[in-house]
Amino acid sequence: MKLTKYTLAFLLGVGTLTSCMDELDVINPNQQTTATFGNTADDLEECVVAAYNHIRMEGSYARAGYGIDMCRGDEVWNCSQVWYLEFDDYTVQVTGDIAWWPWREWYYTINVCNFILSRVGEDDSQLSERMRDIKGQALFIRGLAYYNLAGYYQNPPLITSYDTYSSLDGLYGANSTYDEVLDQVEADFSEAMDLLPSRDEGGEWASGRATCGAAAGYYARTLMVRHKFSEALVVLEDIIGKKYGTYRLMENYGDNFREGSPYENNEESLFEIQFLDYGTQGTDEEWTPVNTSSNATQAQAIESNCAPGSFGGWADLAASPWLYHLFKAERTKDGGLDPRLYWTLGTYEPEWDGFEYGNVAYTQELSANDTIFVNNIYGGIPIAKHTNLRTGLYSTVVTGLRCGINLRLLRYSDILLRAAECENELNGPTDKAIGWINEVRGRVGLPDLQLADFNTADKLFEQIANVERPKEFGCEFGRGLDLIRWGFFYDAGRLQQLKEHGTFRRSVDGSKLLLPVSYSDIATDSELKSSYDSYLPGHEFLPIQQTLTNKNPSLEGNSANYSTDNSSYFRDNGWTVRPVVDLDN
Repeated sequence: MKLTKYTLAFLLGVGTLTSCMDELDVINPNQQTTATFGNTADDLEECVVAAYNHIRMEGSYARAGYGIDMCRGDEVWNCSQVWYLEFDDYTVQVTGDIAWWPWREWYYTINVCNFILSRVGEDDSQLSERMRDIKGQALFIRGLAYYNLAGYYQNPPLITSYDTYSSLDGLYGANSTYDEVLDQVEADFSEAMDLLPSRDEGGEWASGRATCGAAAGYYARTLMVRHKFSEALVVLEDIIGKKYGTYRLMENYGDNFREGSPYENNEESLFEIQFLDYGTQGTDEEWTPVNTSSNATQAQAIESNCAPGSFGGWADLAASPWLYHLFKAERTKDGGLDPRLYWTLGTYEPEWDGFEYGNVAYTQELSANDTIFVNNIYGGIPIAKHTNLRTGLYSTVVTGLRCGINLRLLRYSDILLRAAECENELNGPTDKAIGWINEVRGRVGLPDLQLADFNTADKLFEQIANVERPKEFGCEFGRGLDLIRWGFFYDAGRLQQLKEHGTFRRSVDGSKLLLPVSYSDIATDSELKSSYDSYLPGHEFLPIQQTLTNKNPSLEGNSANYSTDNSSYFRDNGWTVRPVVDLDN
């Protein structure tokens, strides 16, 4: 009798299991899979939006991924001497934490883009207009991802097929070479240029989506990484000639750093990261791709990193004294200060009374006694750019992921100065190169440069690299990448110059912070330090983190992991490091 009961129970269990298995064969319309999702343009459009979302995470552009490059340059230092210190000192360890966040974010992004590209088809001539737009955006964003990965990690794995993820061998991608990755970046941007419409189409194309102009600008940037100046110049001149849309310099430089529809996605912007303005925020701070939410704030924390602690900022990053004195060294045609100083650095200057929002820090009026608001206990000149320090909108820092100012990643002024650089590399100083530089200078009222004052390509390069670009793009993303492509780490004179530029004063005495500093005084002044003193060969790139190599048996380190000198690669390609030139002679 007992056996019969167990048998009956077993048979009932089998019947129940069979019934459940039958139900499992039914497709749940609320549970999307790769088999049921991605087969329509609407589905793929959702993926495009997801890809855009991934480029505004903490490790991409919302905070750390942007800040790392800022302090790798010579315009910015880590004034908290904690959060970004290893990046500022070029001493990143393989066991760190922050150093792999850009890797994480960009590979999330690549995964989404590869999925899109696996569904749109390879023959561009057979695509509908909508599918061309979808494919072009996926290519642009994937190109942007690998552009950053190569710039940070040198030789990351190149994964371009979604089918790769179907096997462990595919998931455990081995390192690709620097050139292989950049070849793919060029191909992605080049194809995107042909697929995407221009901002002149209006609507979403003038409101933040990647356009053919954005793709062309980044294609030129990528070509210049490997000194393909002739190819890059053709593209840059096409942008200037409006082949990829209509761009111009805004009359007011500050319009590139305010939030709100009158200023963001303006006619100077080729591409910028879209952040929601304050007041339209959600409740959840979206720090990583694994905690995304429909209620996400979707804003940036660059303001928190840069703004003074006295106004609620985290005060991690400050401007180099070199950059401040560079601004102060040249007056406008009317005898005033370069207005870019106002929007870049948060100092008190008598000239700012009555200018823009006046001598304010947030909504607090500064007086002549407020020479500077010390960024924190180690001092430092506050960075105004990408913050509300000069906008007059808020009384304190909008902390966390809540600053709504879009980050302008590519502006028309960059196109003009890059065109001048390429022209100079190919033909030496010319009226054409000087003209493009003067267009940027003219916007802020500086006197025109004269061709007669630049008798060599070396001298004009010095003007572009260490005067025009720092003053136009000071404390923005990209300086760290420029130092690599210029080879400044591979020449004793240039490395010494970086040590001079990167010298700062750690002081609680605000009156000292605006005094000129010199690298030669480091030995006798205990408050002085240079970020570049601890640089070792190969560490211009970030090491590939141990948390990644432990999980991926196919992954190896790069030059930073092994302190390998990259100067031979640079010179074997026939590239030269232009020598330091004294512009006063």
